[in-house]
Amino acid sequence: MKLNGKVVVISGGARGVGAADAERLVADGAAVAIADVLDADGEALAERLRGDGHQARFWHHDVTSEASWQTLVDAVRDWQGGIHGLVNNAGIVNRSGITGTSLEAWNRIIGVNLTGVFLGMKTVAPAMRDAGGGAIVNMASVAAWVGHNDPGYTATKAGVLGLTRTGAAEYVDWNIRVNAICPGIVVTALNEGGAHLEPWRRATPLGRFGKTAEVATLISFLLSDDSAYITGEDIAIDGGFLAAGSARRISLEAGIDLTAEQKVAS
Repeated sequence: MKLNGKVVVISGGARGVGAADAERLVADGAAVAIADVLDADGEALAERLRGDGHQARFWHHDVTSEASWQTLVDAVRDWQGGIHGLVNNAGIVNRSGITGTSLEAWNRIIGVNLTGVFLGMKTVAPAMRDAGGGAIVNMASVAAWVGHNDPGYTATKAGVLGLTRTGAAEYVDWNIRVNAICPGIVVTALNEGGAHLEPWRRATPLGRFGKTAEVATLISFLLSDDSAYITGEDIAIDGGFLAAGSARRISLEAGIDLTAEQKVAS
């Protein structure tokens, strides 16, 4: 119960990674505010969690609207008296190259994935300050480091890392820590069926996709006092993809036995 007594807001919390976050955080003792545009999924999740004896509520929420953020903050404070954690999880994909991306599509993904994180930090941080401090976790991606065929997604996730570092510096005097996590491939409704999934799995040293529960475990740690000396960081949870994925795939395709005992020429 390392989050006992803490109140956490999760944007995009109705399904996928956000839902796994809600399940893990309530299990660790937090009261969770699930915020999303997916009303049916969000209401069902909150009802199920309450049925298991946890504190959970759902609010319809548009992350691109500052007014919606303020309404959410006011409602959660009325519900629990304060806010101690924020998970900026809401995100969308576009799956089109630079030339093929319309300005409308570009602006939409920037609005959800980057402006949504900015507005969340801007609106929730003062409430966290009033509650004595807390922690923010922003959802980035390994896409922040690796260019691929979705320039909007790539740009927003790189921008999230910048916002995270800026927030860590700005909010330290409010006793608020800010970190980002960078998942590799975790299969959810957002990406299931994608042609890139299996090649990405093969390029991942651990040889499998990540699990939503594994991401939720990392988020719970970063929201807890167990991570009290960690702020301003971007933490990969990617099965080794960033560290060694490309090099390992090249070696395997070249027929190099990575575990063979090598002899040093004299």
